[in-house]
Amino acid sequence: MPEIVTLIIVAALGVVVGAVGVGAYRVSQRQMSEAPPRNDADEQGLSPDALAILSALPHISLVLDADRTIMRADAAAYAKGLARGRSLDHERLIGLVDRVGESGTAITEDLELPRSSVDDAALLDFRIRVAPLPKGRSLILVEDRTIQRRNEESRRDFTANVSHELKTPVGAVRLLAETIAANPDDAGAVAHFAPKLVSEADRLSHLVTDIIDLSRLEAPDPLAAARRVDIDEVVSSALDRETTPAAAADIDLVRPSAPSRARVWGDRDMLVTAVRNLVDNAIRYSPPGSCVGIDVQADEDVVRISVVDSGVGISAEEQERIFERFYRVDPARSRNTGGTGLGLSIVKHIASDHGGAVAVWSSPGRGSTFTLVLPLVDIGAPAHDAPLAPGRSDQP
Repeated sequence: MPEIVTLIIVAALGVVVGAVGVGAYRVSQRQMSEAPPRNDADEQGLSPDALAILSALPHISLVLDADRTIMRADAAAYAKGLARGRSLDHERLIGLVDRVGESGTAITEDLELPRSSVDDAALLDFRIRVAPLPKGRSLILVEDRTIQRRNEESRRDFTANVSHELKTPVGAVRLLAETIAANPDDAGAVAHFAPKLVSEADRLSHLVTDIIDLSRLEAPDPLAAARRVDIDEVVSSALDRETTPAAAADIDLVRPSAPSRARVWGDRDMLVTAVRNLVDNAIRYSPPGSCVGIDVQADEDVVRISVVDSGVGISAEEQERIFERFYRVDPARSRNTGGTGLGLSIVKHIASDHGGAVAVWSSPGRGSTFTLVLPLVDIGAPAHDAPLAPGRSDQP
């Protein structure tokens, strides 16, 4: 009998618990149906329409919260050094936002700001408009006008320099061709002048190639559509392309001892060109039987790509001019090795375009070390042009 009573009590409790559970489920369902639907854009504090408009704008855009924290930013804002992590990276820009917050009216100003924290980093010309938004937020629209300024400056002297440099190999090719044509039956003369003709033709080809590379740098900014670039892959590709010239010159190429795992914003092909030009320059000015080494070191903010040779070295006076277009430390040696005087100028251009710099240490008779310094990818930046969502850390 006691067992029957116990079973009845247990059954009754089961019914009560089941009824309570069903009731709670129905209340929960009713509350969920009455609540407004959640939206990822709402979580960011920006409506889908606002995000669509920002994505369609031709300029760089950033949206700041009332406490000046970045809610949304284009990848270009990070690539061009305007933002770092969740914060603006320039005091002058922060001051402009503060002024707009105090006045409540939009302000447009032209600012010249460094592309990165690297010493001697290129200065970029920005036209910046900051406008107030509801809830104390701010909208920043940035137009990069650096290309316009740079093109205006370079056009003044580039045409004259190119025409002057082209005259020498073109004149030599014409003279040698005329000499061979005038002595078609003189085997000795043909054998003597034909290799010189080939050499001058090669020199002309190299010069045209370098001019094309330099003209590419006058084109749209390589970081306008920034992508993350693997520096180890860039260095490996540049060394692979210099293997044959190094072997022909009896130079041993020494690769980095360990991967750096560094990544930067930029154009991969341009960076390969920069590293390759440094290696090529080292090979040209190193004696046979020596070696050219390359090392890559990364710290918290920058990566340093160093190319070391044991060549003739460069005096302190000449070091101040070696990055000028068409400047040659040893014009006679450059002619013999096919140098155009544009390689280091191209490296400087590419470094500047990527927010970096190139430096040289050298001493006559003790060789040279050229170091390309580039800012590392900001961990807080989006991979492409996606908005940066609050609380998200987009790891590279």
